[in-house]
Amino acid sequence: MDIEAEVVEMKQMLFDISRRIDDVLDESMTEELMKLSEESIMELYEDEPDLYSVADLKVRYK
Repeated sequence: MDIEAEVVEMKQMLFDISRRIDDVLDESMTEELMKLSEESIMELYEDEPDLYSVADLKVRYK
């Protein structure tokens, strides 16, 4: 393999690695935002009464 082909291959590998890192960071940020959202909503509905009780269930799993 000549040097130019190796450089092109290394550039492609770096591009692929960079894309994978971006994907991991995006997934991590999305997960953290979902956790934050869940915590925020939890505080909002903390004092609200339950809509259904255990007695309302038609099927109970043991």
